[in-house]
Amino acid sequence: QVQLVESGGGLVQPGGSLRLSCAASGFAFSTYAMSWYRQAPGKERELVAIITSGVSTTIYADSVKGRFTISRDNAKKTVYLQMNSLKPEDTALYYCYVRYRGSDYWGQGTQVTVSS
Repeated sequence: QVQLVESGGGLVQPGGSLRLSCAASGFAFSTYAMSWYRQAPGKERELVAIITSGVSTTIYADSVKGRFTISRDNAKKTVYLQMNSLKPEDTALYYCYVRYRGSDYWGQGTQVTVSS
């Protein structure tokens, strides 16, 4: 049974940093690409970052390039999202995602609020 459990969200001031974690279980974590998505109120869910398996190639949305870093620890079956220089427009519910054997799996989400 695939499970994704996010943590690390919270309230932070503009310019601050947060690190999100997503603990995975139920599948061979090291062999799958992992992604972070986010959804702000009234907006569609959008891709934030992807990290592939193997050489861990990373891809970022233009809106977060240079500020966010996705990484993975295969031994811990965990994917991270380091978020720096946070802006109010980064406020959203952040989700971990994996496509496994043709099905989409999402975590429950962790709220990030950037406000002074």
